[in-house]
Amino acid sequence: MKRCGYVALLGAANVGKSTLVNQLVGAKVAIVSAKAQTTRTRVTGIAIVDETQLVLLDLPGVFAPRRRLDRAMVDAAWRGVADADRVLFIADATIGLDDAALAAIEGLRARGSKADAVINKVDAIDRPLLLKLAKDVEAAGTFERIFMVSAKTGDGVDDVRRWLAGLMPEGPWLFPEDQLMDLTERLFAAELTREQIFRQLHQELPYSAAVVTDRWVENADGSARVDQTIYVERDGQKAIVIGAGGSRLKTIGASARSELAKALDRPIHLFLHVKVRPEWGEARELYRDWGLEYGTQANKGSG
Repeated sequence: MKRCGYVALLGAANVGKSTLVNQLVGAKVAIVSAKAQTTRTRVTGIAIVDETQLVLLDLPGVFAPRRRLDRAMVDAAWRGVADADRVLFIADATIGLDDAALAAIEGLRARGSKADAVINKVDAIDRPLLLKLAKDVEAAGTFERIFMVSAKTGDGVDDVRRWLAGLMPEGPWLFPEDQLMDLTERLFAAELTREQIFRQLHQELPYSAAVVTDRWVENADGSARVDQTIYVERDGQKAIVIGAGGSRLKTIGASARSELAKALDRPIHLFLHVKVRPEWGEARELYRDWGLEYGTQANKGSG
């Protein structure tokens, strides 16, 4: 009998949710950055375990929202929890249960969500501290199982995958067997470019950029031409992204093109343009593209 169900990954910002999703799927479907609040959209990864299909919701991190975009991201996280058959709460072993983590746990408790906990980055902490953290998580009384993993190396991830597979309801698969994610190629390409911006400009341009795929043209030789616009808020930020003689933009483009070609297993011709758009975070059409609610209010218990 086939099984299929939704699993939502919830936690504070930058605890390793996207890295864990990539490990569970066995391929890169979500962008990864050392920056907190990297995930803006609800990324769906798809994993197969024997006769079970796991539909993994990589949700934006839960944090105290300030801007409209912040509120929309936190709202998307809690909507994902409501849609899920099971929730994985992710804790960062190097941080422990800080205020953001405790707020997320309280939100799960208030909603009565069926949840398990994953303590991530266990390879970066001494065992006595890890055991204390495990006891603190257990004391929350919210989780049926507690797993200790390193999403970066994959240690312990298969135990999580198989546990979740056994919990999914019986029913037909929702996606083809060879499909790994439920993002359009256009949005996935934009996310990969944004990942490179985070990685290369994380000190100079925190959170002040958005990427939109404007055009996707299929070529007769199997390659694709992709045109994207990077939106920033000020002229000074545009200069940072472009770099001296266009050097920084070329580096961002080359890295993003390589990642996209590898992910799609085809040649990609990527062309980047940088435009100043003050307060792009208020642009309604961007929220629609990202699957976010433009006029949302922060959820209670969202941290």
